[in-house]
Amino acid sequence: MTPMPSTIPAVVRTRVRAAVRRPARLTPEEAAGRALTLRIASLLLQYPDSELAAARPELTAAVKALPVTPAAEHLAEFTDWFAAEDPEALERHYVEMFDLRRKSSLYLTYYLHGDTRRRGMALLTLNQRYRAAGWSTGGGELPDHLPVVLEFAALAGPGGGEAPLRQHRRGLELIHRALTDADSPYRYLLAALLTLLPPPTEEDRAAVDRLAAEGPPDEEVGLDPYGTYGEGEFAPPGTFVPPVPAAPTRVPPTATSRTEGHR
Repeated sequence: MTPMPSTIPAVVRTRVRAAVRRPARLTPEEAAGRALTLRIASLLLQYPDSELAAARPELTAAVKALPVTPAAEHLAEFTDWFAAEDPEALERHYVEMFDLRRKSSLYLTYYLHGDTRRRGMALLTLNQRYRAAGWSTGGGELPDHLPVVLEFAALAGPGGGEAPLRQHRRGLELIHRALTDADSPYRYLLAALLTLLPPPTEEDRAAVDRLAAEGPPDEEVGLDPYGTYGEGEFAPPGTFVPPVPAAPTRVPPTATSRTEGHR
């Protein structure tokens, strides 16, 4: 977004920026389609255990039934691959992309705050946002895990519900870039999410470039970091330990909660 002239009063500049970043007013049908898109993305970004793999036909059908949007097109590209892949290969690929690569971790506050004290406060604030809306993660995952954030966005709506996604847009951009560099089909899911957010500003693009080159702030405070193995990561291999897997935030009707993690 081109910077506005400094001659425009500050209050006007603030209102214009807010209008640009505020989600457009949606019809009830559009809102329902958007919520379903977010819920499907939340499911597809969870660990592909045997139950989720068994639900692939239903998930593929649900994606095909979505209204035609850029996000739905990206989801369809992903499910074409997801439906055809061997289940064990899906599990291996997921672990490689999200558990063993720090640049494509699904824990969003890491990209904004790194391993600093501010990250702990950000997690607390996010939990408080969920509770204020009358929603609980059930304690199975950290509140910044992307599938959790997506489920909340689907339930609470495009205003306050999607606010955490807008706040962590730069992290989402970095995950998308890392998955694209790794030629992972999961890049389509991140691409779908990015189409639902306001366009990035020049400041956003510059910040993502810096983050990709330098990594987030670093100040060890006892939080378990989330994987750094492979080339092009933020720290040398072996420095960090992958997290213990947790139950998914939501499963399809035919599925049960995840009980066996990838270890």
